[in-house]
Amino acid sequence: MPAPHAPFGVPVTRRTFAALAGAVATTAVTAPAADAATDSSPRAAAERPNVLWLVAEDHYPFVGAYGDPVARTPTLDRLAREGIRYENSYSTAPVCAPSRFALLTGVAPQSAGPAEHMRALGRTPAFLKGFPEHLRQAGYYATNNSKTDYNTVVDMDATWDASSATAHYRDRPAGAPFFAVFNDMTTHESSLFTAQDGRTRRDEIRLPAYLPDTPEIRGDFAHYYDAMETMDGHVAAKLAELEAAGLTDDTIVFFYSDNGGVLPRSKRHCYDEGMRTALIVRFPEKWAHLAPRPAGSVERRAVTSVDYAPTVLALAGVDIPDHVQGHPFAGVRQLPPARYAFGGRDRMDERYDMVRTVRDARYRYLRNYAPHRPWGQHGAFAWLAHGYQSWEQAHLDGTLNPVQERFWGTKPAEELYDLHSDPDEIHNLADDPAHAHTLDRLSRALDEHIVDVHDNGFIPEGSPLEGWERSRRPGAYPLRRVLRLARQAIERDPRHLPTLTRDLGDENEVVRYWAAQGLLMLGRDAAPTLPRLARTLRTDASPQVRISAAETLVRGGHRVSEAVEFLSRTLAGHPDVRIRLQAINALTFVDPDLARPARSAIEAAATSKDEYLHNAGRYLRFVLDGTYTPTSPVYEPVPSG
Repeated sequence: MPAPHAPFGVPVTRRTFAALAGAVATTAVTAPAADAATDSSPRAAAERPNVLWLVAEDHYPFVGAYGDPVARTPTLDRLAREGIRYENSYSTAPVCAPSRFALLTGVAPQSAGPAEHMRALGRTPAFLKGFPEHLRQAGYYATNNSKTDYNTVVDMDATWDASSATAHYRDRPAGAPFFAVFNDMTTHESSLFTAQDGRTRRDEIRLPAYLPDTPEIRGDFAHYYDAMETMDGHVAAKLAELEAAGLTDDTIVFFYSDNGGVLPRSKRHCYDEGMRTALIVRFPEKWAHLAPRPAGSVERRAVTSVDYAPTVLALAGVDIPDHVQGHPFAGVRQLPPARYAFGGRDRMDERYDMVRTVRDARYRYLRNYAPHRPWGQHGAFAWLAHGYQSWEQAHLDGTLNPVQERFWGTKPAEELYDLHSDPDEIHNLADDPAHAHTLDRLSRALDEHIVDVHDNGFIPEGSPLEGWERSRRPGAYPLRRVLRLARQAIERDPRHLPTLTRDLGDENEVVRYWAAQGLLMLGRDAAPTLPRLARTLRTDASPQVRISAAETLVRGGHRVSEAVEFLSRTLAGHPDVRIRLQAINALTFVDPDLARPARSAIEAAATSKDEYLHNAGRYLRFVLDGTYTPTSPVYEPVPSG
C-alpha cells in the first residue's frame, strides 16, 4: 500500500478565492512572470496553453511516486519528477458518476439532486453548463475520448467539439488551442472480474488490517498492480504521441483518477481507499509561471473533484462562473491551501446509504446517515469481484477477527480516524474524549459545507423537491432544520422519540421523511409510536415516507400484513422506478419470512429492464429461496428492447 501522506494547510475564504479567480482570469501568458497574478493583459486564443487530461479509472494511488514499494509505474514516476505531485487529492464521491458531475461542472453533485446518487439525472439550472463549453467560447477545441457518465443531462454538442472513441486534439483547426480528455479503462473495477495471475506475486502484497488474508483477495490486489503497470504504459504512449506531434512544450498535462480504488472497502466507501486519487500535473517551461510550485515539487493543498473545472478555466484565462464551488489549484504562484476535502456517498447502484465525510491533514471524519444499514450491503456488480465473495464467505463461516467482521455489521453515527497512526482506518476515535475537540471541529466544518452546497442528499430520491432550483425555492427545503433532525435520528436515542413522532405530522415532506427514518433507526425503542406510524402508512402523501413507515412496522411486528402489502404494491406498480427500488430495499432488510407475501412483485422486479431493480430482485429471490451464497449469479445484464 502507498505510504501515508503529509499535511495540507489553511482554509481558502470566498473573498480570497474571488480575488484569486479574478487574477487568474487576467493572467498574461506571453512571457513568464514572477507572479502571474500581477499582469492583467488578456489572452488571445493562440496564446493559451493546451490542456491534456489523462484519466485512469478507479484507482487509489498504487504508484511508485506516491511511495508504493510494489508498484511498477515508471511513466507516472517520471511525470511526477517533471511535474507537480498532489499529495492530497480526493474525489467528491467514491464512485464515478457523481464525481464526474463535479468534474464537469465544478459543483458538488449534492447541490443538484439526484446527482449525488449513482447513475441519476441531476436537475440543473440552464446556467450550469459543462466547463468545456466556456473553453470553446474562448476559442478552444475540446474533445472527449470517450467516457461521459455525467449524472445529468448535458448538451453534448455545446460541451464538446467531439466526444467519441475517435475524438482527438489532432482534428482541431489550425492554430486553435485544445482541451482534450482521454479516459483509460484498464484499471476499472470490471478488470477484477476475470483477474489472472501476472507479474505481481501475491506474497509481496501488504493487505490492510480490515481484510482477511484469502487467496482471492490477494489475487485481486496482485491483478490490480498488474493493471496499473499496463495503464502506465498507455500513459507513456499518450505522452509519446504528444511529443511526436511537437506539442509537449505547449501542453499542460494532468494525470488523475475519477475516484479511488476498487479493492474491497474502497470504491463506494468513504475511506481514503475509496476517496483518495493520484493527481500529477506537468507544466512545460513555457507555462511554468502558471504552476503553483517548481517542477518536481509536492503540493500538499487539498484538491477535490470540484476544483478541476475552475483550474482549467483559470489556466486558459477564462472567467470562472459565479456558481462554481471549486477553487483553482494552479494558475497563480501562491495559492492559499485548502484546509478540508469534503465528500459523500449516497445510493450506490441498487443499495441506499448516505455518508458525509471531511478530511483534513491528519484526520478523516465520517457521519453515517444510515447507520441501521451495514457497510457490507450486497451490490450485484461489486460482488462479481472474487475478493468480495471470499470476504463474505469468511463472514458466513465465522472465521473473521473483530476488525474484519465489522464490515458486515451496522454502523456508528460517527467515525473519526487518525491517518498518521491508523492508515487502515480501523480504530474509531469518535468516542475518545482525547479527540473530542477534533471531532467537534470536523463536525462543524462538515455542517457548514452541507449548508454551503445546499446538500440535496437529505431529500428522498424521487421527491419533487430534488434539484438546484426546486430545492432552493423559499420554504421548500428547510435544510438547517432537516440537518438537526437527521442528526437526532442517527443518534438512535430513545429520548428523541417525542420529537420524531411529532415531526411525522410536519407539512414538509423531507422533515416527515427524517422523522420516519429516525423511528426506523430506533428499532424496538420505536414501539410506542407504531400505531402512529400505521396512520402514516395509510395517509401520508409521500411514498418515500410511507416506505420508511412500512419497514418500521414490519420490523416492529405491527400491522405486518398491511405494511408488506403496501411495499409489494409499490414495488409492483409505482411509476417511479427509484421509489420501487426503495420498496424492494425495505423488503430486503426485514425478516425473509415476513417478506414472502411480496414474492410475485419481487419476481417481477427480477425481470425488470431497470438494471438496479433487476439485480435487487434477483438477490432477494435467492434469499427467499434460501439458496443465496456469495458466489450466486446475482448480477445479470438487463435485456434490451
